[in-house]
Amino acid sequence: MAFLNAVLKRTGKDHIESVEILEDKDLPAETAGGKAGKLDILAKLADNTKVNIEVQLANQYNMERRSLDYWAWHYTKGIGAGEDYSLLPAVIGINILDFGYIPVEEFHTSFHIYEDRHKEYMLTDALELHFLDMVKFRKQPEKDIANVPLHRWLVYFDKHSPINLIEEVLSMDPAIQEMQKKIDWINGDPALLRSYLRYEKAASDEITRINGTKRETKRETTQEIARKALTEGATEEFVSKITGLDMDTIKRLKIEL
Repeated sequence: MAFLNAVLKRTGKDHIESVEILEDKDLPAETAGGKAGKLDILAKLADNTKVNIEVQLANQYNMERRSLDYWAWHYTKGIGAGEDYSLLPAVIGINILDFGYIPVEEFHTSFHIYEDRHKEYMLTDALELHFLDMVKFRKQPEKDIANVPLHRWLVYFDKHSPINLIEEVLSMDPAIQEMQKKIDWINGDPALLRSYLRYEKAASDEITRINGTKRETKRETTQEIARKALTEGATEEFVSKITGLDMDTIKRLKIEL
């Protein structure tokens, strides 16, 4: 509740006072593209609004469409056949990203549906998507943990935060203190800790695979540029300068032409 209130800036009468964590977080294969999916956290608020929270450590260049896919599935499944459309729930997507994605200055961006010529007119509040860019947040010279609850949460979540800053956040935020107690409890339970470490290893393996694919693609592209330059008569020294490839690799590519 505290985290959602911080992200959604719910205060006063809009303050979230109850949240139900939904256990069924699997999406069937009839979602867009025929892919099944597994949500990180799916919650329901007292007014029946659904909130999907996703954490992504590596950029797979599909975050906006993936978010819309998850949003659409939950929105369209909000009512049964023959029921009133007014019963469709609002669906909020919150994406915590450990990479740069939205090309704007702010680390927290949010999206709704507005009329093209009248930006002040929102068609409906049924769609709401948030992106929290941890890379941009880390680069902020000052974290206003005294006045901005979201800053406290992101400092706490960020593995790069200095321990003294985390301790300061813990000293001023009861909700984060409660969360730390839960984490300490998990760390004291061998079975739960093993489960978490398996998840962490799987996440690291996936990031390694993605980064490896990127490096291989870049290497192949660089070598293709070198081949074309050599074919056009460029010297080996010039090709090395523009591609960064070592001379042995360039000589091998020249032999293969």
